Amino acid sequence: MANLGCEALRSRDGESFLYFAYGSNLLTERIHLRNPSAVFYSVARLQDFKLDFGNPQGKTSETWHGGIATIFESPGDEVWGVVWKMNKSNLSSLDKQEGVKSGMYVPIEVTVSTQEGKEITCRSYQMTNYERVPPSPQYKKVICMGSKENGLPLEYQKKLNAIEPNDYKGKVSEEIEDIIKKREAKTH
Repeated sequence: MANLGCEALRSRDGESFLYFAYGSNLLTERIHLRNPSAVFYSVARLQDFKLDFGNPQGKTSETWHGGIATIFESPGDEVWGVVWKMNKSNLSSLDKQEGVKSGMYVPIEVTVSTQEGKEITCRSYQMTNYERVPPSPQYKKVICMGSKENGLPLEYQKKLNAIEPNDYKGKVSEEIEDIIKKREAKTH
């Protein structure tokens, strides 16, 4: 039954797919850097999973200088995120961003529930081999900005805000620094 919603969407327009984002791709400007076709579809909850941060294969992220988000099965827990409707032409750029070829993440299919209770099947990504480490302050900030921008439940936003980042004091990529600065300018 959960597949029906996604299948119906695919058959109506075979050019798109649904992607469940729970990390930096929660933020519109971030996902649009490499995937311009992404359109907000829904806020959704992934039941029986938990959010974690780590370095894939024990290697520190050169982009983020700290742990990056992943999910793992954990009965009773939940991960909130955003479902993006994306053109299939962006599938390879999304896979590239997620490091699928290098083995950073593997694509998985997950069933999420919208706030209205509708179940939909989406593509998402999961690290299978990682060393648990905290995120950089910038990575945490991008995730928190995205959760606020898209109206994730306040209790979940509080959980994200409570995550203890690492002590990285340098800069991340210029394009990410620009996004953070622009966002902070809007809110001050």
